[in-house]
Amino acid sequence: MQLTIVEYPDKRLKNKSKEIKNFDAELHKLLDAMHPFMIETNGIGLAAIQVNYPIRALILNIPNEDGEQPPENLLEVINPVITAKSGETSYQEGCLSVPKFYEDVTRYEKITLHYQDRYGNTKTLEADDLLAIALQHEIDHLEGILFIDHLSYSRRKKFEKEYKRMLKERKQKK
Repeated sequence: MQLTIVEYPDKRLKNKSKEIKNFDAELHKLLDAMHPFMIETNGIGLAAIQVNYPIRALILNIPNEDGEQPPENLLEVINPVITAKSGETSYQEGCLSVPKFYEDVTRYEKITLHYQDRYGNTKTLEADDLLAIALQHEIDHLEGILFIDHLSYSRRKKFEKEYKRMLKERKQKK
C-alpha cells in the first residue's frame, strides 16, 4: 500500500473523519502500512486523514529515552473519545501535514481516552505529558483541525506569510 502525506493547505485536512464500523482486513492493512510510513517520515503520530483515509483511526509511537520508537510501543487508536481532561501545558508542535513549521500550542496536561483497538475491543487509556499532547493533536486531525488552528490571530498571520514563502521557494527549486 503506497501512502503519501496530505499537506496543508489541502482542503481534505479540514474534513471530519467518519466512525469506523468494520474492523476488517482493509483496516488492518491500512494500520500496518501507516506505522512504517510514519517512522520513515520522522513522525510520532499519524491520523488516517493525513494519508487520505477520512476514517477515525490514528497511530502513535512516542520515542523512548533513547529516541527510538520500538514497534511494541505502537498505539493504534480507533474511534477515540476524550472523556476527561485536566491541567494545561504548552508544547512546541510540528506536523507531517504542515512540514518544517513548529509552534507552541496549549493543550490539556492529562486526558482519559476511550477508544477501540484494531479488532473493535473497547479500551481506556489515561495519558499525560507528550502522550496526552500527541493524542490531542491526532484527534484534532480527525475533527478537521490542524495545530495551526490553535494559534492566535497574529501568530497565524505570521505562519501564513512564512508558509507561502516556503512554498514559493520549493516551487523555484523544482
